[in-house]
Amino acid sequence: MSEPGLEVFESTLQKTQLWLKDLAEAAHVDKPTAYKALRAVLHAIRDRLPVEEAAHFAAELPLLIRGVYYEGWRPAATPVKFSRDEFLRVVQANIVSSEVIDPLRITRAVFEILNKHLAPGEIKHVLSVLPKELQALWPTPAR
Repeated sequence: MSEPGLEVFESTLQKTQLWLKDLAEAAHVDKPTAYKALRAVLHAIRDRLPVEEAAHFAAELPLLIRGVYYEGWRPAATPVKFSRDEFLRVVQANIVSSEVIDPLRITRAVFEILNKHLAPGEIKHVLSVLPKELQALWPTPAR
């Protein structure tokens, strides 16, 4: 049983652990690598979105993941116009790992987890502001 007033922290810890577990399983990586991948992809998508959409997207994330998402954000410098290849290079550069991680595979795995845990309407809205070549990286959301 949680202490009064701390339920929000316990809830976000549980949700974050679930997201990392799901991502680790989907991407066949350990949880620390799943965290690094989630962080890298979220930062790349955040920097690609217009500021207002980036904020709307963040509001759908669990509190702890939202903090990771906002870490180091410079709204005045966004959106950054990434091509597909540039987006994947940014993801790869931001996954600080001794392992070699395929940025395409890990990006798709993160997008699958976002599809699983976020409302389809929010995913649709995010996709509507992305260029077609980045939309193509995102698996079709489940209905």
